[in-house]
Amino acid sequence: MLVILTTHPIQYQVPIWKALAAAARVPFEVWYLTRHGVEPSRDSEFGQSFSWDIDMLSGYSHRFIDGGSDATPVDTWSCRLRENFREQLSARGATAVWIQGWQVLAYWQAVRAARAAACEVWLRGESNDLGATPFWKRPFKRALLFWLFRRVDRFLYIGSANKRLYRSFGVAEAKLYRAPYMVDNERFARQAHALRGQRNELRRAWGIPDDAFCVLFCGKFIAKKRPHDLIAAARRLKTDGRLPNIHLLFVGAGELGKALREQCAVVFDAEKGGLANATAANGEPPAASFAGFLNQTEISKAYVAADCLALPSDAGETWGLVVNEALASGLECLVSKACGCAEDLVSASFTFPAGDVAALADRIVSLARGELHRPPGQLPSVEDNVAAVQQAYGDLQARR
Repeated sequence: MLVILTTHPIQYQVPIWKALAAAARVPFEVWYLTRHGVEPSRDSEFGQSFSWDIDMLSGYSHRFIDGGSDATPVDTWSCRLRENFREQLSARGATAVWIQGWQVLAYWQAVRAARAAACEVWLRGESNDLGATPFWKRPFKRALLFWLFRRVDRFLYIGSANKRLYRSFGVAEAKLYRAPYMVDNERFARQAHALRGQRNELRRAWGIPDDAFCVLFCGKFIAKKRPHDLIAAARRLKTDGRLPNIHLLFVGAGELGKALREQCAVVFDAEKGGLANATAANGEPPAASFAGFLNQTEISKAYVAADCLALPSDAGETWGLVVNEALASGLECLVSKACGCAEDLVSASFTFPAGDVAALADRIVSLARGELHRPPGQLPSVEDNVAAVQQAYGDLQARR
């Protein structure tokens, strides 16, 4: 049996678990360390509490184990195994343990316990080779990852940059299985289709003029996502007259929220009750709407209302699943080259160097003028991941 250890029920992973269960070819159980997101939970980067508004727990076998009553998925040291994991694996007849990275102590503990229980170790992490590690951290980081990767039997890689990282540590090609980062494409397409006839009403509710070119930023308002770059690009396009009707739509929350609002002419702010009376003339801050945090069944409103999504993040953005969501909803995306998803999800003409405000502005105006065209192609899917897991499990069975 395959034991899948993960910090909490994650909206991007649960579709895989449900599809694996429906296929019924791989016996597995998901073991959660915390209830983050399925119960009201505090997210420190969002700066607020939330719980997902979709079903996260039915349709597959799972259990909650003791990862710490006060632990959260970002607590590196306190999110740890507090029971005898080796005994638990033996009691369930586990033959493999799948971990989701190495960001919490529980994953490192699980690797040691799995090896002691004669179980294979599988890894599906999201780190990549795009970001530069400070020189003083490199020896320590490489030593830790060499220790970990030598103990991993199968690597489920999420994209090109992730795969290159593993290969740079000498991981053999035969150990690599393509399990690309994905969202529930069908759900997002279905939600967007149901809302498309309401596009004008959605825009007006957020103060977005009918003739505006609306650029969406969706995510946490934190430094690594560089939301200020989008404001700077929009202001440049207003000042030089190339796109005077640009309008920004911010969905999310976080520590930069106040500063972002101060740099815009805010026409709608969900945190202050709705529409405001601001206007934005040429040369002044760009008009912007702040829709607040939108849950999984609400986020499609933003994808339908906007004309494109921009993700200006630096290399701290190991993937950028908001791009998967937007593309599945039929929305074009402009993505920083530092984002892990850039080379797998969008063509080069839709990318720009991280921190290059002028290049971002150029991409926005080119898209607004209809000069950019995305080549046809399928998005990474749940089925891709199910196939990877089935292949890996089949190889495990053949080996045993």
